[in-house]
Amino acid sequence: MSSMPDTRPSHVIGSQHPPLLDETVGGLLARVARQWPGRPALVAPAQGVRIDYSTLDAAVTRLAAGLLELGLEAGDRIGIWSLNRAEWVLMQFASARAGLILVNINPAYRSHELEYALNLSGCRALVMARQFKTSDYVATLAQLAPELAHAAPGALHAAALPALRHVLLLGDEPALPGMWRFNDVALCRDEAALAHVRALQPTLHADEAINIQFTSGTTGSPKGATLSHRNIVNNGYFIGEQMRLGPQDRLCIPVPFYHCFGMVLGNLACVTHAACMVVPGEGFDALATLRTVAQERCTALHGVPTMFIAMLEHPRFDEFDLSTLRTGIMAGSPCPVEVMRQVVSRMHMDEVTIAYGMTETSPVSFQTHPDDPLERRVDSVGRVHPHVEVRIVDEEGRVVARGETGELQTRGYSVMRGYWHDPARTAEALDAEGWMHTGDLATLDEEGYCRIVGRLKDMLIRGGENIYPREIEEFLYGHPDIAEVQVFGVPDEKFGEEVCAWIRRREGAQLEAEAVRAYCRDRIAYYKVPRYVEFVDTFPMTITGKAQKYLMREEMAERLSRARG
Repeated sequence: MSSMPDTRPSHVIGSQHPPLLDETVGGLLARVARQWPGRPALVAPAQGVRIDYSTLDAAVTRLAAGLLELGLEAGDRIGIWSLNRAEWVLMQFASARAGLILVNINPAYRSHELEYALNLSGCRALVMARQFKTSDYVATLAQLAPELAHAAPGALHAAALPALRHVLLLGDEPALPGMWRFNDVALCRDEAALAHVRALQPTLHADEAINIQFTSGTTGSPKGATLSHRNIVNNGYFIGEQMRLGPQDRLCIPVPFYHCFGMVLGNLACVTHAACMVVPGEGFDALATLRTVAQERCTALHGVPTMFIAMLEHPRFDEFDLSTLRTGIMAGSPCPVEVMRQVVSRMHMDEVTIAYGMTETSPVSFQTHPDDPLERRVDSVGRVHPHVEVRIVDEEGRVVARGETGELQTRGYSVMRGYWHDPARTAEALDAEGWMHTGDLATLDEEGYCRIVGRLKDMLIRGGENIYPREIEEFLYGHPDIAEVQVFGVPDEKFGEEVCAWIRRREGAQLEAEAVRAYCRDRIAYYKVPRYVEFVDTFPMTITGKAQKYLMREEMAERLSRARG
């Protein structure tokens, strides 16, 4: 074997076979329902939902008709603010069939973030849950739109949410003032509305925008990555191909639908292969997931490493027969090799794969193959997906040689249309040649396997959630007692990283750590709330005045290590 260095460029193009699908999300479901009408499509045991593809397709058409009957029109944005429920899946397909753009709103959002998301996207309608655990969604919306209490359904005019007209409330209970009951809209049987849906289908095109997903940015406020039918239908298809999914498979999906992991790697991977979507519960619960896999005889399971760790460490793990499991995807953060070994040996997931991507690329660009050795499924994120082109470049934009580190850039069908109503930040991320600048540092080896080795972006990943410190910093600057703040990630055994904030108080202020966390809790997502808060007089700075976060991170990591003993 030659010891000469591999001087080939770090530039790979995925296979061109099979060809890309040229289908809308609604058209995909209709085709699969015709081909596999009686196959199980959607199971949500906690809700008593068990429907086949023919039934799912009909329910989607009725819901699409109901949405159009409200007066919504193709191109309008409709938000969904809920955890994993059967209705989320219906909305994913019905909004597409009605020509609407579905806006995914993180269920962890509080008032500050909800207001921003609804207004940036200009949502005319919002489908929402009542509550989940300690989150009272109705109360949060009422804070922003007190006008709801006196509005007729469909006639909301809220000063803080000027575009919003319709609010659809999930659940069997009666609707609240100013809101529609989702179930009433979903059961539309008006022939004119149903005919409207059918007539609309030939006018919809695969390249049209169909989904807005929020991804935080280093410049602060979240950006609305805008994805098309072609983006997510094809990504779901090739993910399913890599997993060897088929109509016999049942995929347990405990990862969130509001994220690409749930709605693309989960729902669309299933539907493109006539497999069954199994929803173990609204939010992740290790025991409920284990029970669902066993009772529903699931053949596949998705999760971030922390989810798999929670299941493996559950005291009742050995009670459940997981022998039907075969495959699944672990993604969101690096997978420890010992966790992967246990997933294979104790959970029977011999064909589990690792995937890498970003919301802006629909999301997956690299994925391991079931036949890859276990070591390759831990030390890499696999090889490039079909129809995707990737290169790794240095700071001058020159492609580096194999094995050298640079920024990973992606081009092809999977790249987003842009950030919604944000041409400036779109131009920063997406260049004139169509390359998406990921901000991730990576290497490509001689066999084409990719390793993610760091981040250009000042980002941290907590339990699979991407967190951008600048967004939290800008929020904290709104506190009257905070003069300066620096936010960064510190190592954490459970979540991979945790949020840490170093704060310089305003002169004379008596601000304490718990007060900072309390200020955050009701206004930003729980996973962004700093676990560690330190008060300092100065920050380590470069000679040009830039904060040196790596020094802060090193110091905090050392302190925490000493504290743990």
